[in-house]
Amino acid sequence: MKNNSSATESAEISGSPNEEAARLRELFGGSCDLTLKNMSVRTHQGERSVLVASMEGLCDKELMTVSVINRIAEYVPTQHESDVYTQLFRSMITCCDVKTVTTLGEAARLIMSGFALVFVSGSRKAAAVGVQGYAFRGIDEPQTEVLQRGSREGFTEPIKLNQALIRRRLKTGALVFEPMQVGMTDVCLCYLRDTAPQQLVELARQRLQSAGLEAVYTAGCLVEYLEDGGSSLFNGVGVTERPDTACAKLCEGKIAVICDGTPSVLIVPHLMTENFSTLDDYSDRPYFATMTRWLKYAAFLISVTLPGLYVALASYSPEFFPSQLLTRVTTSISKTPFSAFSEVLLFTFIYEIMREAGLRLPKTLGHAVSIIGGLVIGDTAVSSGFIGAPTLMIVALTVICSYVIPDLYAPIAALRFLFILFGGMWGIWGIVLMFCAMIADLCAKESFGVPFMLPVAPAEPSGFRDVLVRAPWRVLARRKFVAGGEA
Repeated sequence: MKNNSSATESAEISGSPNEEAARLRELFGGSCDLTLKNMSVRTHQGERSVLVASMEGLCDKELMTVSVINRIAEYVPTQHESDVYTQLFRSMITCCDVKTVTTLGEAARLIMSGFALVFVSGSRKAAAVGVQGYAFRGIDEPQTEVLQRGSREGFTEPIKLNQALIRRRLKTGALVFEPMQVGMTDVCLCYLRDTAPQQLVELARQRLQSAGLEAVYTAGCLVEYLEDGGSSLFNGVGVTERPDTACAKLCEGKIAVICDGTPSVLIVPHLMTENFSTLDDYSDRPYFATMTRWLKYAAFLISVTLPGLYVALASYSPEFFPSQLLTRVTTSISKTPFSAFSEVLLFTFIYEIMREAGLRLPKTLGHAVSIIGGLVIGDTAVSSGFIGAPTLMIVALTVICSYVIPDLYAPIAALRFLFILFGGMWGIWGIVLMFCAMIADLCAKESFGVPFMLPVAPAEPSGFRDVLVRAPWRVLARRKFVAGGEA
């Protein structure tokens, strides 16, 4: 059956509307949303049959009536025009996007993209008329990338609308949208022709073409195909819901991958330092943006290492605690039935369960999870002596810090558990060993052949003006730092 379908898709248009209708029904398996309308036009040689094929729900009915149906119904043959197809094509091209197709497979793909296909008796080609009009969610404010002083526009599901949001901001002929198809999904490669290195564009093109997916249900499905490989905890592909952020990355010589049906765009290559910067950094004063950036670096280290460090000190090296703090920690541990290692590991595990529950539950029930987590599990567990107050404070502080860098939450959560395990088994030496392994992982990782820790390792002095500090705009605008050097 699959071979028969493939043969039908590769078949050329026969010139018989009745035969094309039968082949389209076979290709779509008799699906009820395939609409086939038979019409006829009068010519000097007699009547000619016309078939209009479309997909219900993907076309604007009013536009289709005005641009296609009425044009066929009002057809009047001219004395010097013997080709009905050519005359209909010319009449439709005045009001719509019209293209010519010669194979049934291409015609079927355009039908599923919202085009109306017009087949004329005696013509071995068909006219694809752009009458798209399917319902979609309007442009709304991004939910995950919230800015204080930035645009309120976010990407939405239709790929054409997302392209327009980028084009409206980058008014240059160097902006290229390269259409592709991954399985059954439309994908677009976006880059600035004069800025993005051609070897990176070619590499992205090859990786997308080699993706063995039947369809792309979400942009995250393409991440593993765009990655350089390896088993790193960190993601070498950036994700954004903001058109302004995507445009900023394109101006840095990066490449954007837009997927139809997904309100987010992938950015490659992606560097570690980009997780600690937002567009708000470039709206604030340099000193405040620099202070905020240092807070984010501190929050990352606290969220990753603090629980494991607390377990290591409480279990193996309590002498490092100040005397007053040592008394409180030992008293708390002695009153609970678990060791410090078990307490931290258990409560961190409970928090991840509550987070997942709050994330998946309907919004109307989300407050119930917060109340249960804050009052019942938190306060009651401490007052009943099930968990110590220092443990609760450590885990709560760690969780708050992890939300400062939301793009890194997944690696932070995994590293947190690893640091707790290593600290509980080998103490301070386990923390040092795990920290060295994390640094080695970061320095060894590459994104599209670009070192993930650039410009820190290897050091690029020109890039430090936007890493540890945020230099003034007079310095940032002087020359642009791109992956591998300056432009």
